[in-house]
Amino acid sequence: MATPVKSRHTGINLSDSTLNEMVDLLNVHLATSFDLYSQTKQAHWNVKGIHFIELHKLFDELAEGVLEYVDMIAERATALGGDAIGTARAAAKNSKLDEFPLEGRDGKDMVKLLVDRYAEFGNLARTAIDTSSDAGDEVTADLFTEIARGMDKKLYFLQAHLGV
Repeated sequence: MATPVKSRHTGINLSDSTLNEMVDLLNVHLATSFDLYSQTKQAHWNVKGIHFIELHKLFDELAEGVLEYVDMIAERATALGGDAIGTARAAAKNSKLDEFPLEGRDGKDMVKLLVDRYAEFGNLARTAIDTSSDAGDEVTADLFTEIARGMDKKLYFLQAHLGV
């Protein structure tokens, strides 16, 4: 998904190749975070079962938290002089997450599906910490550290419903 950086008037003292690498990395995570947001909303809208209201509210709160990451990632890409590629079609094409089932499911099944996706997104953020740091962009590494920390907490909230 190489998206060349268009502007060099940022004043950020990173090389063009590093800027390009970071914008590409951020755009993959932008697609994946937007996909995670929409998958969480899919669970929110379609959860069924005895714990419906509790999970319906939890999934909505989780989605709101992920949406914050979507915006943070997009803004970092543009701060580095690139474009944030964040349409639904781009997310569908570039997300690293498995597709979410479209039919409604029992609450426990929905929680399990989200646990897998939240763990995956958190692990992708951890990998991005290393990639950014190795490239010399500690600010982007810090962004991914914040995301990984938040995802760990969100994952804990989901796993607690499974008794994990």
